[in-house]
Amino acid sequence: MYGITLILVLAVVGGVIAFIGDRLGTRIGKKKLSIFGLRPRHTAVVVTIFTGICITTVTFGIMAAVSENVRTALFGMDKLNALIAETRAALDFTAGELTRAQSAQEEASGELTKSEEEIARLRAEQEELHAESDRLSAGNRALMMEKEGLISINGRLTGENETLQEDIRALGVRAQELRAGILNLREGNITYQAGEIIASGVIPARLSHDEIERGLAGIAQLGTRNISARLGENHTDQDLWIYRPEYDAAVRAIEESSTDMIVRIVAAGNLVRGDEIRASIELYPNRTIYHDGELIIARVYPPEGLRGAAEQAVMAFLRDVNAAASDRGILPDPLRGTVGVIEGAEFYGLVQALAERREATVISAYAAGDTDAMGPLRLTFKIESEGTP
Repeated sequence: MYGITLILVLAVVGGVIAFIGDRLGTRIGKKKLSIFGLRPRHTAVVVTIFTGICITTVTFGIMAAVSENVRTALFGMDKLNALIAETRAALDFTAGELTRAQSAQEEASGELTKSEEEIARLRAEQEELHAESDRLSAGNRALMMEKEGLISINGRLTGENETLQEDIRALGVRAQELRAGILNLREGNITYQAGEIIASGVIPARLSHDEIERGLAGIAQLGTRNISARLGENHTDQDLWIYRPEYDAAVRAIEESSTDMIVRIVAAGNLVRGDEIRASIELYPNRTIYHDGELIIARVYPPEGLRGAAEQAVMAFLRDVNAAASDRGILPDPLRGTVGVIEGAEFYGLVQALAERREATVISAYAAGDTDAMGPLRLTFKIESEGTP
């Protein structure tokens, strides 16, 4: 809108100046005026030229008055060109700086990317280090627990070592005792072996307390006599030693029993000549196991099995008799495991009789008299041919 107004103003001003010039030129022409001694026609031309100059001058003057750009174009072009050159140079410098800045930015972006990658790597390493630290912490805790366990085990082993040392010392003492015992055994100084019966007897049921004690005292006196007999006449002063609580317990057990009780006084250990006689009490209920003439066992032997083996057959038969009687309830000897006795002459007579048989033979063993659990079992034998009524 401002440009249109300026154009209209210039057009109006130019038209007014042209009109004035035309009027001035016409009057000069009519009046035949002369300027600077020129001819009137030439003067009209000069006026026309002056009018054009005025129009141009006024136009530029108005434009210069109303527009700074026109003033700059008219009076500051060199300055403007220099400014443009400076601006262009600054722009080129700025463009170069911008290019360098962009390059630097790209380098910085690359470095930033590398830094981010390095940060990511460092974070991953940090996480690994944290995990390793956690594993080390767990391992350290486990090592501490293991250390505490080892300390505890060491303490226990120290205690066990002390116990073992004491056991070793005790075993050393025991070994010396055993060596002494073996030496005594070799030299014949063992009076009774551990578990060997010193004396035995039967105490009937339903006796009074005093009667039971008198019965036990009688069996103990029998044991003393047996010891003295085994040691010889110079050791008649040796007495049995029985642990008092064990003795009292035996009295109560006999007192409470409704059946007769077998009392065995046995050696508590190997009794060496000259040592204190220590013994213990064993109790067994008594009853009749075999009646007189009762069959114990019978065995059949074929004739071919007796040729040259009669003695082995008799020994095997006696072992069967011993096993059958033990199973029936007769108490075996603690050391030998036997329940009865047989004379040597009777044994060889049985072997001889069996060796003379030429047909299948039955050997039978019978109880010779009533036999209770205490024994011993005495036997009678019968040899007959198989099938004999």
